[in-house]
Amino acid sequence: MKRTAERATCWAVLREVEHSPGRETDDAAILRAVGARLEEADSGWKVEYRSPAGITGREDVLPVMAFSMCEGSAALGSLQRWEGRGVRVVNSARSVVNTHRECALPLLDAARVPVPESRVLDSADPSIPEDPALYSSCWVKQATEHKTREGDVVFATDARAVAEALEMLRARKLPRAVVQRHLDGDLVKFYGVGSGAGIGTSSEGGESAGPSWFRWFHPREHPPKGHAFDAGALRDIARRAAGALGLEVWGGDAIVTREGAIFVIDVNAWPSFALYRDEAADHIAAHLAARLKRVARVAV
Repeated sequence: MKRTAERATCWAVLREVEHSPGRETDDAAILRAVGARLEEADSGWKVEYRSPAGITGREDVLPVMAFSMCEGSAALGSLQRWEGRGVRVVNSARSVVNTHRECALPLLDAARVPVPESRVLDSADPSIPEDPALYSSCWVKQATEHKTREGDVVFATDARAVAEALEMLRARKLPRAVVQRHLDGDLVKFYGVGSGAGIGTSSEGGESAGPSWFRWFHPREHPPKGHAFDAGALRDIARRAAGALGLEVWGGDAIVTREGAIFVIDVNAWPSFALYRDEAADHIAAHLAARLKRVARVAV
């Protein structure tokens, strides 16, 4: 059985439709934009696209490298089998799993990434620990994946509402939930490329130095109050978060309080980059091309 296909080929794995609520077109567009740039580059790489349902990890011939947006457990298992056979995958299957809230929390804590007070609860347990201060204003989020449908993220203002949210998750056979304190402030979204080191200085609309890249913005659907904050601190916090989870292509959400404190509330593997698609595709392709050059030298 051959371990790799011809060196000039890499595979791109699309995201599952169920993991792209409202973003199906944007998710596919960024992946294909990156693939097009790789094929246009002087490196001469050929990109072949795969659906998550169409991969097994047991293919007879594999590429030296793949880049993927899939998030479902079956597809991630296939990626792990590819990695076990020597394929470099961006983002790695492990790093995608690390973005799941119950996995992310201890990793972010170890990296000193500020997050709101959070508690993991067993949704199968009808009783919940008493914590009226936390339950008075909090978000109940499924612990194992990001939001894919209504009920995955619910706002609660007392213990009864928390219990009801847990019951909804239990009915869907989702075993655990993260209860996270609500913080008043401005929502900031951020995007990045790179493994956490060497991200260039950048602010909204500014220039980014080097092959790594970072952007932040306020989403239109959440108009900011205008809380001032240190953009460099946001960049550093986001870098540490991505590095802690092992991500190379990433995004996330943070809250900036009235005092300018920054708290990360979510980190995602390979977002849609919708507002910065062309710019992001250039930087992701450059990052992947550099990786491809390195892995090609040792490909069998």
